Amino acid sequence: MIATERLVLRRWRESDAAPFAAMGNDPAVMEFLGPPMTVDDVAQAIERQNAFLDAHGHCFWAIERREDGAFMGFCGLKPGAAGTPIEGRVEIGWRLARPFWGQGYAREAAQASLDWAWRHLDADAVWAITVPANVRSWGLMERLGMTRRHGLDFDHPLPGLEERLKAHVTYSIERP
Repeated sequence: MIATERLVLRRWRESDAAPFAAMGNDPAVMEFLGPPMTVDDVAQAIERQNAFLDAHGHCFWAIERREDGAFMGFCGLKPGAAGTPIEGRVEIGWRLARPFWGQGYAREAAQASLDWAWRHLDADAVWAITVPANVRSWGLMERLGMTRRHGLDFDHPLPGLEERLKAHVTYSIERP
């Protein structure tokens, strides 16, 4: 678990499924991520993140607002996806429900995740990917001090992605 001034990044719980499903069916949230999430998608994602946590000590943690315990989305670290330039490297990622956008929560959670990585992992860098049109996401990457790695941009191999979601940009930040 990671605690910041306003947030707790923690293991996923069963009670996260319903708000995560709602977030995964919000067209604005999913604009650059793919189709809406089914109940099975949600269950598999939660299971996968908790499995990463058990195996590696980190995952895309669930984010909870400290003041009221509200589920806000996720942020954290996981192994980069197979078939991508960051395969097996430490990947940082985030996704917040729309009511929590524009309030600095994503940056707070991402910075806490990076700080955790530098304290607990021996990785020389942390990596991130997104589609070029996702200005909010790569903008946050740059505000965190990440640098675009043009030579590592790629088409994501995930089956069934819409054509507009295949191209991905790659960013990284080196250990301070």
